Amino acid sequence: MKKTALTLPRLPAYVTVFLLLAAGFLIYVAACVPTPSRPTGKFARKQCLDCHTEFAAKYLSMKDVHAVVKEKKCEDCHLRHGIIPKLLLKREGNQTCYFCHEEEKLGLGKAVVHTAMKNDKCTACHNPHASQTSPLLKAAGSDLCYQCHPKQTFEKKVVHKALQKDACATCHFSHSSDQANLLKKKEVSLCMSCHDVKQAAFKTAHRGYPVETAACRGCHSPHSSTQPNLLKTSAHAPVVKLDCQKCHNTSASQNPFATTQSGAKLCEECHKAVDLKAGGNIEHLPFQEGKCGICHNPHASENPVLLASKGNTLCFACHTDKNVPAGVPHKASTEGRGCLSCHQKHAANTKNLLLAETEPLCLGCHAKAKTTQKDHMPHEPFSEGKCDVCHNPHGSNFYGMLKSKTDTVCYACHLDAEIKFRKTNTHLPVIEGKCETCHRSHGAAQKNLLLTAADDPKLCADCHGDLMKPAVGGSNHEFFQNGKCLKCHDAHGSDIAGMIVAKQGFLCYSCHGTDPTEEIQEIKSKHEPVVAGECTKCHSPHKANLRDLLLANYPDLCLACHLDLKAKMKPQTDEAAGGGSDGTADNQKTDAPAAEKIYLHAPADLNNCRICHKPHFAAQRALMVRPIQPLCGKCHDYKTPSFNTAHLNIDVNLMDCSKCHDAHTSTDPKFFKMTVHKPFADKACKDCHIVEKP
Repeated sequence: MKKTALTLPRLPAYVTVFLLLAAGFLIYVAACVPTPSRPTGKFARKQCLDCHTEFAAKYLSMKDVHAVVKEKKCEDCHLRHGIIPKLLLKREGNQTCYFCHEEEKLGLGKAVVHTAMKNDKCTACHNPHASQTSPLLKAAGSDLCYQCHPKQTFEKKVVHKALQKDACATCHFSHSSDQANLLKKKEVSLCMSCHDVKQAAFKTAHRGYPVETAACRGCHSPHSSTQPNLLKTSAHAPVVKLDCQKCHNTSASQNPFATTQSGAKLCEECHKAVDLKAGGNIEHLPFQEGKCGICHNPHASENPVLLASKGNTLCFACHTDKNVPAGVPHKASTEGRGCLSCHQKHAANTKNLLLAETEPLCLGCHAKAKTTQKDHMPHEPFSEGKCDVCHNPHGSNFYGMLKSKTDTVCYACHLDAEIKFRKTNTHLPVIEGKCETCHRSHGAAQKNLLLTAADDPKLCADCHGDLMKPAVGGSNHEFFQNGKCLKCHDAHGSDIAGMIVAKQGFLCYSCHGTDPTEEIQEIKSKHEPVVAGECTKCHSPHKANLRDLLLANYPDLCLACHLDLKAKMKPQTDEAAGGGSDGTADNQKTDAPAAEKIYLHAPADLNNCRICHKPHFAAQRALMVRPIQPLCGKCHDYKTPSFNTAHLNIDVNLMDCSKCHDAHTSTDPKFFKMTVHKPFADKACKDCHIVEKP
């Protein structure tokens, strides 16, 4: 039955327009009709302390609460959601504090600023939230300062009353000052604010001298002391005895603080130069020039014997080149008496004011270094007591406190060594400048200061241990097995690969003979690597898992060089790599023509090249082990009828098999060469030869 499409009547255009307008109007009305209202949710914001209850319990009950904490204005300092825990601040470091506490009011522009402020660490002293001590201090009184300043310095036997009463803030500002050490006033004015210079007791104590015009700290410690009247630990005897006139003019004179003698002459009235020199004739320069004040304070000091600075710091004031951090410090100079462990103070009989000559001075601590070398061959500088030829007595950044890198120190005396040792192939310890890898520095029982005998394998085994393990079940070079490394190698470097002492051929022939005619009278062929002296093309110089130190089995050993032959043999021997006998993979199906089949001559014999060839020299061409006729006759029976028929009954002794046949591979099953004479290919020998019937 035939199907027909349903056809709707076509509406006039005006009707269509009317319908569209009516639909639009209805949509508009629907949109304008109000919908029933729904309850709207409110997002109530919590206060920080609603969650941080532990914080509130800890801080809000304290005596001094930070205003922003008290007013719960956490967001003045913190980000609302933070970044990660404990990194919630809006600004870095002190900038958070400076947002409210102006830098100008804190005095950050003054000459001296508290180190904590300079290091951006307001919180070193203040708790940013609350404290039991105002203003938000982490501890009360001096205990706050003792967090950084060692307490024992301020609590000796006699303590300054100001420190006992009102702590550090009596004399010091906490943030900044125009005076040194954050003092509130200049030193003398500050002291005079408590000590009345007009009182009789004060004048008596200072023998009437106008000390208000001098520095109080010249004699007194401002914090605490082991001495009465806060005198510094080490006080000059006349100061202790209040005998100021011993050195100065009388207090009533026009210039009371002037000394009765100038320079060293004043000191020598009590301290005789001859006693201070103690027999030494080489004088310390300040002592020689009479400048005692360079090293000593004239009145008092916190350091022994009135020294102006503590320990080595005093010496470094002049000897700045010695004030250098050392990776390998000399303990004698950094511990104990420091510089005085080795040097005299005023004068000595040895250069550089040493306590003794170099050898006895060093051996005073390093006695073992001498006794252990008693029966050894000594290093010349060591035996002559010239320790400073190699070592820096003040410390260095090099192994063994050497003056420089080991090789640089050694080359300073062994001038020819650097040129001699720096070769194309250089021993790694020489490259790295580590002479101590093989040599002892002071002395050794072995020649050339070696750690062990030169022919002792232990000398090399420390670095080349794995290499020096003999091959088990294989072959080992005699000298390698006996640890005679230096028979073949130069210990420092060589311009020949392998760091060997001579060219490879000459080196091997020195033991394995240089005259092949002793074995073969008339040499007709030579193996190219043998001629070139490249024995390691076939042999390992140390050890191998095969006999005769061979690098690989036959034929792989030979095919490593004879690549053209390998390319021909590979299609027949590549089945292990997933290929078939034609050299193609079994799963590869292509439309390309199949590769031409290659025949292998006596496959079993090809696996041992030495059946036909000699490895070094031969009396036959192509390194053959014997003349070609008996060589081929070993497998091919020349007496068979088939052989004679194929070869036209020619006398075998007149034939050269290699002129017609390939010895290894061929595309011809009878191993004919690829290019042959056409009559020969057509087996038409009679075209050229007269063939006699037998």
